[in-house]
Amino acid sequence: MATQTQQPPHLRLAELTAAQFVDIWKHFDADGNGYIEGKELENFFKELETARRGAGVDPSHAAFKEKMKEFMANFDKNADGRIEMSELAQILPTEENFLLCFREFVGSSAEFMAAWRRYDTDRSGYIESNELEGFLSDLLKKANRNYDAKKLNDYTQTILRMFDLNGDGKLGLSEMARLLPVEENFLLKFQGIRLTVKEFNSLFVLYDKDGNGYIDEQELDALLKDLWQDVDSTGLVDYKKSIMALSDGGKLYRAELEIVLCRDSTL
Repeated sequence: MATQTQQPPHLRLAELTAAQFVDIWKHFDADGNGYIEGKELENFFKELETARRGAGVDPSHAAFKEKMKEFMANFDKNADGRIEMSELAQILPTEENFLLCFREFVGSSAEFMAAWRRYDTDRSGYIESNELEGFLSDLLKKANRNYDAKKLNDYTQTILRMFDLNGDGKLGLSEMARLLPVEENFLLKFQGIRLTVKEFNSLFVLYDKDGNGYIDEQELDALLKDLWQDVDSTGLVDYKKSIMALSDGGKLYRAELEIVLCRDSTL
């Protein structure tokens, strides 16, 4: 655990390896909530300015505060006053733009969900280390990046270090989705209504009107309208499109919907 006296990892403006990027992220996201915010954000910007100027800076100075305000206007894309991983990937030059490469491959929630379905081959609701390696291999090929077996293994381990919070060698859907741009991470909208398995089972039975064991697009439409009565029709269409990307030919079975709506048992 980081302490007040622990030195931060070397924050430099030369190209970082993916592993160095993770070290920096984990240091400044001290509470592990997936954001650099508050005092963490001030500390990060102080180190960034020191790296740029080659000298120390005074956070209490008006010029520092003005520069930090300008910095946030440029990089805090959703203006929530904090920096997330996908935003940090645009600030720090990372080896082969590894994280941005991911975003090019799955730039929208629907593409992300389709990719998830393709690589979660055993339908466990998780991408395990061997499945993750296949996912990253295809990602790098699509982005025309050169890599060898060692590099692929390094990237796989880097992603696991970022998101595998309990060290079991697999990643949950909501964890992996943190690499998406905020505006595309529709799973963030579900955080306030994560259901227990019992609640989810009752909900599934209620909206599976014909009792055929899956929810079709019309049934999903009714479910989403009831869950989010304050969301406009465009938002609901986007949510539905993303979730239906998990479906099997328009049939959304219990296991697919469960990984979106249920609380992650590993957290």
